[in-house]
Amino acid sequence: MKKFNIYDFDKTIYDGDSSIDFYLFCLKMNPHLVFLLPYISIYFIMYKLRIVEKKKFKEEFFSILKYMKDIDKVVELFWRKNEVKIKKWFIDDDSKNKIIISASPEFLLKPICYKLGKIELIASIVDKKNGKFISNNCYGEEKVIRLNERYDNYVIDNFYSDSKSDIYLARIAKNSYLVNKNNIIKWEITRKED
Repeated sequence: MKKFNIYDFDKTIYDGDSSIDFYLFCLKMNPHLVFLLPYISIYFIMYKLRIVEKKKFKEEFFSILKYMKDIDKVVELFWRKNEVKIKKWFIDDDSKNKIIISASPEFLLKPICYKLGKIELIASIVDKKNGKFISNNCYGEEKVIRLNERYDNYVIDNFYSDSKSDIYLARIAKNSYLVNKNNIIKWEITRKED
C-alpha cells in the first residue's frame, strides 16, 4: 500500500495564487495584452453571478496563452522570479512520497515540482497554446477522483490545504491541516467512514 503526504499548492505551499501571479507576469512581459482585461473582467463577473462555470471562466482567463510565444520559456522565467514564494516549511519538510494536487494548470506547476525534488503532480490539464481545459478543473471532489484514477491502494498520512473546498481529500486523510500563511493548524473534521 502506497503512503503519501498530499499538499494543495496555491496559498498552501506557495505564498499567493500562482495562476494570478503568472497572468500578471505575462502582462508585464507583454503590456499590450492589457486589452484582454475588460473581457476577462466580464467573465469574472459572470462567474461570480453563477452565469458561467468556473472552468469556463478559467479558460477565458488563460486565453492569454494564445498571445504568448514560447510559453515554456515564459514559465521558466516566471519560476526564476517566483520560486522564492515557496514556503520554507514545505522546503524543510523532508517527507517521502509527496504529491501536490492543485486546480492550477499542470504546465505551470510541473517545472517547479520537478525542481523541488521531482514531486509528483496532479493538476488541471490546460492546453498551453490556447488556455482550453483538456481535463476537468482539478478542484474540490475532482482532486479525489484524479487521485483515485492514478492509485487504487493508498493511504494519505498528512494532507495540507488553505481551503475548506478541499474537504474531500481532508476526509480521507489520517491527518489534515489548514494552512494560513505560515501557520499550520490541525483541521478537525469528521472522517469519511471506510
